[in-house]
Amino acid sequence: MSSAFTKSAARNIFYGGSVFFFLLLVGLTYDTMHTLPKHDNSANLTESVKRGKHIWETRNCIGCHTLLGEGAYFAPELGNVYVRRGPDFIKAWIKAQPTGAPGRRQMPNFNLSEEQLDDLVSFLKYASEINTSKWPPNIEG
Repeated sequence: MSSAFTKSAARNIFYGGSVFFFLLLVGLTYDTMHTLPKHDNSANLTESVKRGKHIWETRNCIGCHTLLGEGAYFAPELGNVYVRRGPDFIKAWIKAQPTGAPGRRQMPNFNLSEEQLDDLVSFLKYASEINTSKWPPNIEG
């Protein structure tokens, strides 16, 4: 067996594999760069969405929630909460926190104004419109 697998064969496998995976990397990079402009969602980026993102960041929502899979896993995924629940439910839920239900995780009350709630809902609507190639696979995230 050792005579069939020589240094020359090992070298050829190494170089051949290196070239193959380098070409694979170049091909996947090209495909990604060709596909990304089709997923551009910046046309829907309004001032309200920007203010909502600022609220999301300053209240550290990502410290408990995930958004499109990024963040903590303490609280529900919010990438598609706008589709699942709608704007009125989101606003009412945020206003009603903490619920005081025993044995449940509690979201703090951030005392947001109506305008801030509208901005946050606009941001969550924007996040729900991002083309994620059908991810997550189920509606509940």
